Amino acid sequence: MIRSLFAIFLVLASCSAGARIERSQAEVRAFRADNPCPATGRRSGACAGWAVDHVLPLCAGGPDKPANMQWITDADHRFKTLVDERECRKLRRAIIQPAVHRQGDPNLPEQI
Repeated sequence: MIRSLFAIFLVLASCSAGARIERSQAEVRAFRADNPCPATGRRSGACAGWAVDHVLPLCAGGPDKPANMQWITDADHRFKTLVDERECRKLRRAIIQPAVHRQGDPNLPEQI
């Protein structure tokens, strides 16, 4: 548990609020090889109206692997991306701010 929280902290701390996390095109191709476009049935090329999405967002420590990918409509993808980015910003603040507030607070005991 501690190890996974630390891993998420490292991912979030290394990302600025607006930074995009690079995704692997090789992993997307692997996903598409097993999951053809819902609109066309093709395994490569454009897929009008659909996007490959990460179930657990990359910004929250989700793996960039086919097992964490799904097809969703472009409209749903735009909305989910908005929500994911907002939640990742909240998570980053929750992890970083408590450490900042502990420093210099005379009411809190010193940490060992």
